[in-house]
Amino acid sequence: MSNHQVVLPQGWPRPKGYANAVIARGRLLSIAGMIGWDAQGVFHSDDFGDQAWQALRNVADVLREAGARPENIVRMTWYVTDKREYLAAGKKVGAAFRELIGHYDIAMTAVEVRALIEDRAKVEIEVTAVLPD
Repeated sequence: MSNHQVVLPQGWPRPKGYANAVIARGRLLSIAGMIGWDAQGVFHSDDFGDQAWQALRNVADVLREAGARPENIVRMTWYVTDKREYLAAGKKVGAAFRELIGHYDIAMTAVEVRALIEDRAKVEIEVTAVLPD
């Protein structure tokens, strides 16, 4: 059962793929930016979609370790090094998101940045989750 509620002002259309706002109650879990390398710090691809899948897999692994589930995510920020590459990988990213996260009731932001700290990283995903008390 979810511990959060989506906020949608009257008359606003439901956003596609995210929520405008979320109200939650419980214990806060802040997950640092996850990038597209594995648990040993190895990149297996320079493809944006593959890196997004791995970054989301890393988020899911941290959630599980904390006793949380993807349904507990209330906020997600994507930092991408090339918005055109991000948009072009939309189908692959969407499939990864559905597989690993499974819901879109998350307040999300995507920001294009000049670079990430790891030179091969194309995406970094930061997450806030709220676990039930």
